Amino acid sequence: MTATDPRADLRLCLQSARDALLWKLEGLSEYDVRRPLTPTGTNLLGLVKHAAGVELGYLGEVFGRPSGEPLPWLEDGAEPHADMWATAEESRERIVELYRRAWAHADATIDALPPDTVGRVPWWPDGEDEVTLHRAVVRVLADTQRHAGHADILRELLDGSVGMRKDNVGVPPGDPAWWEAHRDRLERAAREADRNA
Repeated sequence: MTATDPRADLRLCLQSARDALLWKLEGLSEYDVRRPLTPTGTNLLGLVKHAAGVELGYLGEVFGRPSGEPLPWLEDGAEPHADMWATAEESRERIVELYRRAWAHADATIDALPPDTVGRVPWWPDGEDEVTLHRAVVRVLADTQRHAGHADILRELLDGSVGMRKDNVGVPPGDPAWWEAHRDRLERAAREADRNA
């Protein structure tokens, strides 16, 4: 086994999560990428918008490398959770391109600074607001993977599409009848466990 560059490993995993998150938008209508699918309003395009802000914050501003991208939904006085949904005026293309620019800016920060570089997170409490670049990248990676998982579930609810990529869904093959029988089996097991509790 050959040693790898830890930064390259982090970037590879982060890019995989980024790509998975964007793949969840492919082929869907404007309505479906925006519509709230949970009681708290979680939606696909909002997850992408949020992820862009996270990258620009943690892997830009925190290390004195502001991107210059206007993010009005993160300014003081902005509506709560405005980063988690897209207005009718914010096009899918605009948000996706913002996210791609956020990647480029974040990757430039990762490449420019040593992993032990210390940054300051202005939205964390005073005295607890320092973070190394390595930890910030891990945090962004974890956040992006978490939201890619959210997006995977939302997309499955919309049209049955699952997985990280079109060519690697990561679930066993099965036609709709097989999946229905599988789900019914799980339902029976859950009910039996509940009765026996």
